[in-house]
Amino acid sequence: MRTAKDGTGLQSTLGVLGPVARHTVQDQVYGELRRSLIQGLFDAGEVLRIRDLAQRMSISTMPVREALARLISEKALEPLPNRSVRVPLIRRETLEDLARARALIEGRLTEMALPRLGAEDRDALWRDTDAYDNLTGGRIETAHEAADLNHAFHFRIYRAAGSAVLIPIVESLWMQSGPYIRKAAELFDHGSDAPATNHHHRLLEAIEAGDVAAGRAALVADIDRAFDLLRRRHTFDREAA
Repeated sequence: MRTAKDGTGLQSTLGVLGPVARHTVQDQVYGELRRSLIQGLFDAGEVLRIRDLAQRMSISTMPVREALARLISEKALEPLPNRSVRVPLIRRETLEDLARARALIEGRLTEMALPRLGAEDRDALWRDTDAYDNLTGGRIETAHEAADLNHAFHFRIYRAAGSAVLIPIVESLWMQSGPYIRKAAELFDHGSDAPATNHHHRLLEAIEAGDVAAGRAALVADIDRAFDLLRRRHTFDREAA
């Protein structure tokens, strides 16, 4: 088989590659599980069985197995000896690591994004925040809608930074943080804790004022709010310590 030469004179093997389907069932399964993890729809320690997931999604077990393997490689899930997987437990060391990483990367993205946010972006951010503030009730649909609005708020800011490299890193960190955010929401005290969008309002005020330092500080405080609830109120067991 003849192969083409690139500019260095080396033989290229690209000729052996063939076309692939643009979207596969495995991609769809992966995308759905990934979205659920990012939005904190699974409990920490929850066991996910391949056959149960396949039945729930009305598909064969193979694409589920492949999607779970991808998520395990991304540290979003953990393999178990019985060939099932689980959502990682809440571990104190991991909590601090995630808090540091998210503050560092998302804080930098916010600094990059603020000068690039236009009037349309600001209007959308206010709409998402107002919609979140107007949510009522404890129904599961409300929790899902809140997760959607929070994700939309943050990622509208991050995408404005224009970094194709950092966005996938943030998405991975959100997948790993999902169970922590879910547990923090359970520990939230509506009577004594500040509203969930308190720091969103501060961030929006900084955006309106063009104050990059204040915007980053509000974003980091927003990230740390959930982790701090866990530090103060979650009981870490031995395995998750």
